[in-house]
Amino acid sequence: MTASDLASRVAEVLSVDQSEFRARAAREAEELKREVQAGTFDNPQGIVGLEYEFYGVDSETDALKRVPRRLLEFIGFEKELGLHNAEMQTTPQPLSSYGLAAQEAEVRARLDAALGETLSHGIRLVSDGIWTVPPVGETAGDYLTDSVVDNGVRIATNMSDAVRYHAMANVGDGIRMELDVPHVSLSGDTVMPESLITSIQPHYQVSHAADLPVYFRYALRVAGPLLALGVNSPFFPPDLYDADPETVLDECWMENRVGVFESFLNTGDEPKVRFPRDFDSVEDAIDDVVADHTVVPMLTEAGGRYDDRFVHFRHKHGSYWRWVRPVFDGPTRSAANARIEFRPLPGQPTVRDTVALQATYAGLLESLPRREHPVSALDWADARDNFYAAVEDGLGAEFTWMTKNGDETTDTDVVFDELLEYARDGLSLRGLSDAEIDQYLDPLATRVETGTTPARWKHERVREAVESGTPFAEAVWGMQAEYIDRQEETLIEGSFADWL
Repeated sequence: MTASDLASRVAEVLSVDQSEFRARAAREAEELKREVQAGTFDNPQGIVGLEYEFYGVDSETDALKRVPRRLLEFIGFEKELGLHNAEMQTTPQPLSSYGLAAQEAEVRARLDAALGETLSHGIRLVSDGIWTVPPVGETAGDYLTDSVVDNGVRIATNMSDAVRYHAMANVGDGIRMELDVPHVSLSGDTVMPESLITSIQPHYQVSHAADLPVYFRYALRVAGPLLALGVNSPFFPPDLYDADPETVLDECWMENRVGVFESFLNTGDEPKVRFPRDFDSVEDAIDDVVADHTVVPMLTEAGGRYDDRFVHFRHKHGSYWRWVRPVFDGPTRSAANARIEFRPLPGQPTVRDTVALQATYAGLLESLPRREHPVSALDWADARDNFYAAVEDGLGAEFTWMTKNGDETTDTDVVFDELLEYARDGLSLRGLSDAEIDQYLDPLATRVETGTTPARWKHERVREAVESGTPFAEAVWGMQAEYIDRQEETLIEGSFADWL
């Protein structure tokens, strides 16, 4: 698609009647509620799924590299925000020994095939949280902010041709587009800077849609500790910093993905990207999506999917950017489901680490509600504070927790002992053997035992290099090169524990 064609489509979208869009979404939401109440979205089979994002780098230099769209189509990956991004979506599987094994096998098989094909084009796909080395001959700032204006419409030069994202730069009450994280300066005219980050997003399907608020409440209570286990984004491209290396090293967050997403995709007084509130009912969850401000409304004709009956509601949901969010969809009536998507986690060093987090999340949501764990009584504000403490300090954060005995504690050992205990219990309830559970949980148990997350690993290497006299930019790039080299050896078969 040419820039002019894209600009024309953006202009067309911007002319949509917002009141008509809101009316359609509201009508569809009422129909969705009726279907939920009728049991259409119930499914006694626990299901898990995964979205897995990557970025491309030059296989020789490790610098960021654009991935040709035709190559993405050939390897069966989806385009994401930036031209350097690629996304894999797994086939939903039952939460069982066979289902989790199928998830892992699918990721390995598809990724192994994709790596072979992209390497033949001089590109390596990297599983990570934030890229730090810009394309050869470009600064990160220029790459992220370059844009053109075509017939009055601003188009980001290095962004995929997703009309909705380009339209966000051209609405009156659009995106703030100012990065707000410690010691980094970046502002832009488009949402392209959000393409700094890559993530994994595990999904857990609830058996009965009406019970979603109970599971959602637990998902919010484990969000902080679970994120602390997965942090992997302590550094930005060096040219974006506005402070000296010592200050950056002393004060950088362990998970900057959260700051990037909240900075560039929030609007107005009520932020769209945020830690969500609890829901009293499944109808409240649906109403919250309907009430959310849609930056770029679109009028769409229903297609052949079952959930196209709710096509405008689904469009609203597409920009309902909560860190944990309910999802209602399904290509057919029999496949309609209600699930909880967990969005804070960055990409991980290896496939095994990715599946470990997916299995832990699913195990927790399987066990905690069934055992009626007292952490559901933890005050929402404490759960929110736990989340942002994990963003800043990872495993070094202080968390407030309710133990299985109903006592409040800030003892980190107790928090993570219980987190892994109940994840183990949930997987056992789904029929996994002790050996299988060990296989999934051991990578995260090692992080707890050593106090070392991928973010801490990166931070230690950069600090050691700077203290030995290496310029900060070279230290970050050297760390990134080592990360990619180690990942090349372990991405498909090993785990981050092999790096320690």
